[in-house]
Amino acid sequence: QVQLVESGGGLVQTGGSLSLSCAASGRTFSDYAMGWFRQAPGKEREFVGATTRGGGITRYADSVKGRFTISRDNARNTVHLQMNSLKPEDTADYYCAARRAALGAFAYTSAMEYDSWGQGTQVTVSS
Repeated sequence: QVQLVESGGGLVQTGGSLSLSCAASGRTFSDYAMGWFRQAPGKEREFVGATTRGGGITRYADSVKGRFTISRDNARNTVHLQMNSLKPEDTADYYCAARRAALGAFAYTSAMEYDSWGQGTQVTVSS
């Protein structure tokens, strides 16, 4: 499995922006499809966005579409989540996830499809 470490969380006001990063190690990063999930207190973990091995395909939850952008840098073994126009309902712990995937495979949206997870980074959006 690949090891994942998220960073970049913090406190931001409504309408602000944050950029999360996820650094991968231990395996060939470009062999892995990547996803971002979040979990708010008292709620289940939910899909935020995902990308394929090469980053050419991305998918987003409807709740973040148009505000969040996923990008990956396979040369630097990192995946990023740029979050703009943040809302209080975006407050959650954010997790990156990875799974080995065939070239050209889907951007996976279910948490059950991932087998490597980071420890999470907290994002708080104040109203």
